[in-house]
Amino acid sequence: MKVLVINCGSSSLKYQLINMETEESLAQGLVERIGIEGSILTQKVPGRDKYIIEQPMVDHKDAIKLVLGALVDGNHGVISSMDEISAVGHRVVHGGEKYSESVVIDDAVMESLEECVKLAPLHNPANIIGINACKSLMPNTPMVAVFDTAFHQTMPKTAYMYPLPYELYTKYGIRKYGFHGTSHKYVSAECAKLMGKDIKDVKIITCHLGNGASLAAIKDGHCVDTSMGFTPLEGIAMGTRCGNIDPAIVTFLMNEGKMTAKEVDNLMNKQSGVLGLSGVSSDFRDIEDAAKEGNERAILALNVYNYRVREMIGAYAAAMGGVDAVVFTAGLGENAIETRAEICKGLEFLGIEIDDAKNNVRGKSTEVSKDGAKVKVFVIPTNEELVIARDTKELTSK
Repeated sequence: MKVLVINCGSSSLKYQLINMETEESLAQGLVERIGIEGSILTQKVPGRDKYIIEQPMVDHKDAIKLVLGALVDGNHGVISSMDEISAVGHRVVHGGEKYSESVVIDDAVMESLEECVKLAPLHNPANIIGINACKSLMPNTPMVAVFDTAFHQTMPKTAYMYPLPYELYTKYGIRKYGFHGTSHKYVSAECAKLMGKDIKDVKIITCHLGNGASLAAIKDGHCVDTSMGFTPLEGIAMGTRCGNIDPAIVTFLMNEGKMTAKEVDNLMNKQSGVLGLSGVSSDFRDIEDAAKEGNERAILALNVYNYRVREMIGAYAAAMGGVDAVVFTAGLGENAIETRAEICKGLEFLGIEIDDAKNNVRGKSTEVSKDGAKVKVFVIPTNEELVIARDTKELTSK
């Protein structure tokens, strides 16, 4: 069984074709600048040179048509026909409260996704466009929606409710939802395997640290809290997002700075985080280089980031009544050696101690804690596509 995984952004599309008998990735690719001048598809197949197609793509339907063509291409493809694709798994950012697990897509599901657009206006529309494009081109192929929010639906009400008038929850659905769920689900399960334990017997804090970042507290195999909230803006500082701030700053800027709601939203989402603090970049590699040259704002940005992550780890250890393991994943978590070390400094009282030699690793599943440390620390590369493919296989095989 071969499953095609689709992850649509507003002007981009990531894809991967996975052989579910071996869980081997047959091909993966990225389509960029959809609907923009300079549209390009880049496909990678293990053991081969990159396959690049540069041609105009008006919309996601054009992009998916090109993806399917690349997969069946006589010289660069990996399958002989589209009939070899048994099912398609779609990443969907927001499923609201309705979906606590993945689901086969039908008309009722599509209506629900439309209803969730107001909760994720930057993401769900692109996900819906991608699904409709695939349905148009592959009408007889079953499709599954896998939600970023689903894994976090096990949070207790005390964790997901905001101390606002209760009517705002019942009327508008204002509550914490959480994101990066497929990543947190995958790495927590892998962590339990590496520990040789049942996931129901361990307390794990997963740190998905990329340009967007979130932490999750996972107890007995279930998420009991996570740092992102009603939107992906809540939580720790990120590449361009501010994370947790005093909410009165919003009204202050609107009153004193004469900023519109849209301008404040743009400032918090696209001009803040380590970019706003450093004035250098949202890329941690650039900030680290600047810090090494003595740039004080770059140093400040890194220190603030590390502090916020460290603070959240401590909070989640308290929320779960202890912690057995901490996992670092995603682009920064998997590759930033110094960041991992700095985050863990000061957490020795919890039993978290990193071994510098073990920690000198990038993008590889391994334990990096000191021998005998009370709390295990792991680096585990995430694989959200595999989670999507597994759920798709399970649901469509029934």
